[in-house]
Amino acid sequence: MRISGYRAMWIMAMFDLPTDTKQARKEYALFRKKLLEDGFYRMQYSIYLRPCASKENAEVHLRRLRAFLPPEGEVAVLSITDKQYERMEFMLGKLRECRPGMPNQLELF
Repeated sequence: MRISGYRAMWIMAMFDLPTDTKQARKEYALFRKKLLEDGFYRMQYSIYLRPCASKENAEVHLRRLRAFLPPEGEVAVLSITDKQYERMEFMLGKLRECRPGMPNQLELF
């Protein structure tokens, strides 16, 4: 079954966290680890993406993200449809790795 590009969502987490102290670096590393554990992909150094099957599924992951926010710094989150993501233009000097696409099969929990 194909998921509608207007129903499927992407969550983009963009963050600027302090790394000036040992504790701040530890919190930065923990936040990044939690993003990866929750299925986010690194798009750029401080920009992570996660595909979601629906708006309701995206809300679940947004709640998780809010639960592990670090005490300092700034995190901005943008939710877009799969159709909007498809329209994103990537301008690369040298291709590092392929951008993530919507998974072929949904994960069941």
